[in-house]
Amino acid sequence: MPDFHAGYQSALGARRFGRVNWLGLQTLAGREITRFLVVWTQTLLAPLVTAALFLMIFNLAIGPQRGDVMGVPFLHFLAPGIMMMTVIQNAFANASSSIVISKVQGNIVDTLMPPLSGLEILLGYLAGAVVRGVLVACGIALGLAIFLQIIPQHPLVALGFVVLGGVLLGGLGVVAGVFAEKFDQMAAITNFIVTPLAFLSGTFYSVEALPPFLRLLSQLNPVFYLIDGLRYGMIGTSDGSPLTGLLICAAASFGVCLSAWAMLRSGYRLKA
Repeated sequence: MPDFHAGYQSALGARRFGRVNWLGLQTLAGREITRFLVVWTQTLLAPLVTAALFLMIFNLAIGPQRGDVMGVPFLHFLAPGIMMMTVIQNAFANASSSIVISKVQGNIVDTLMPPLSGLEILLGYLAGAVVRGVLVACGIALGLAIFLQIIPQHPLVALGFVVLGGVLLGGLGVVAGVFAEKFDQMAAITNFIVTPLAFLSGTFYSVEALPPFLRLLSQLNPVFYLIDGLRYGMIGTSDGSPLTGLLICAAASFGVCLSAWAMLRSGYRLKA
């Protein structure tokens, strides 16, 4: 008991004096990563199959007649969009489902009781979201290399946008998970916010083909810049400047994560 008490007081002191509780952060991040790894057929394999089906269906339906888009075959243009769409959906689902399930089951207290600050809790959830997104992206990239011979033209740029996508949608998943009180509210957020953001962002088309008003709406969507940046990283072509997209995505990620941190720090809808 003395050892436990001393360790607990040490952890409290780490929090009180502003130092990072590395052990607590590592434990929470490990829990979030292990949570999706133990059901990898649902969290990793299933998204890969879904992405492959998207590519196959589009290729069979309109691929041969579509012609080149922005100077590359349609399937090559489509593949990075499908990859990023899969990454952000899984990053969002990982963070949001973890919080909502804990709230519904009544064990969210296990996350709130340890001496973890709001920032440390946020980083723990983001770790799970980003790792899951990166693993899904790596699996899709391997499939693209094998079956379509798509080798990343700028691999570090591609990785950077994948990580940013995981952070942005992981942070949004934390906000949604804290806000939602039950599963149907979470489903509504997914269906009416996350899915439209993913589909109406240049995943299946170049925004240059849109009328001016719709093009402007697309450019207000941060997911557009995630997809455009990943497309540049994978095939070397894009609708806009990758640097501009990187700055916009970083700013959007900061804003969303700041909101998530404020909610976790205040205990909004988490503490009775």
